[in-house]
Amino acid sequence: MSETPLKYTPLNDLHILLGAKMVPFAGYSMPVQYSGIIEEHKAVRHEAGLFDVSHMGEISVTGPNALAFIQQLITNDASTLYDGKALYSAMCNAEGGIIDDLLVYRIAENDYLLVINAGNIDEDWAWMQNNNAANAVLKNRSSDFGLLALQGPAAFDILKKAAGFDASVLKYYHFACPDATSFLGLEGVIVSRTGYTGEVGVEIYCAAQDAAVVWNALMQAGQEFGLKPTGLGARDTLRLESGFCLHGNDISKSHNPIEAGLGWVTKLDKDDFNGKDVLVKFKNEGPTRKLIGFVADERGIPRHGYEIQGPDGRTIGEVTSGTQSPIMNTGIGMGYVENKPEYTTPGSAIQISARGKVFSATVQKPPFHKSN
Repeated sequence: MSETPLKYTPLNDLHILLGAKMVPFAGYSMPVQYSGIIEEHKAVRHEAGLFDVSHMGEISVTGPNALAFIQQLITNDASTLYDGKALYSAMCNAEGGIIDDLLVYRIAENDYLLVINAGNIDEDWAWMQNNNAANAVLKNRSSDFGLLALQGPAAFDILKKAAGFDASVLKYYHFACPDATSFLGLEGVIVSRTGYTGEVGVEIYCAAQDAAVVWNALMQAGQEFGLKPTGLGARDTLRLESGFCLHGNDISKSHNPIEAGLGWVTKLDKDDFNGKDVLVKFKNEGPTRKLIGFVADERGIPRHGYEIQGPDGRTIGEVTSGTQSPIMNTGIGMGYVENKPEYTTPGSAIQISARGKVFSATVQKPPFHKSN
């Protein structure tokens, strides 16, 4: 049986020219690092970094029943959206398991854009088609878009210099659709004040064929600000320092939003949506496990799959994400543990069992790097 060939983003040739280390990820050939994960991570925290995230999926939802479809599909309440507003949500199955987490953009009345994870595009697309009782008009536009994430304290200055667009006027989770006269002469651009790093910044959607134009303009303008091309390695360490979940690790179909700490995007008082009955039960009865964050007290790097133990050495859970924080220079992680106050309350002592070695850790609410 032959392997599925890798797909390439519109910026693949640029990454190779920049000397990026390319790796397979979610079916794509993607840059994991350029100059080095730690250097790129620190650039985003202190100056700015530019990511190619064109592998993400985009689904357009249009027509008079677009909102009804989205309301059934997601746990959050899309009826609160207005033109230029975005929201984050989970998309659950009938058992309350998280099929994916996603962004919902309201472009106009009856015109929405859903942004989904790259590794789930085919599954999400099939799920949406099979759960379209509202008969909304769905189109998989994933190959149409290039998507860049410009993140870091200097992001707005770089964007303004490169394209003349002032993103500082955008509120968090809001976006704009500048016309060609106000953004590099390009049509169909969306500038969204969102991100996955915990820093200020934007995500820029453009036509796939225009992605290199945007990338080059940003890199040129960013030279004086210390902008660095940034790969998946730093993207993962940045999101983990900030406490953002990674689908497939911290959330999946075997997890529900209540235990994953996503109750804030799970509106149980809205009309019926996929998995609502089960999630109401989870909420009322209380989850048996809970996603926590923690920081190592001694030398040791937590990794996905490591055991989490109580102070007495009894196994109480499992690490879902872990790394060495480049900013804190210590191990940090997230994982599910038994939902008991002695294991979930910030300041509680736990242990991580790493290949026969045990090191102590303390439960801490992220963002980790801003608590020190």
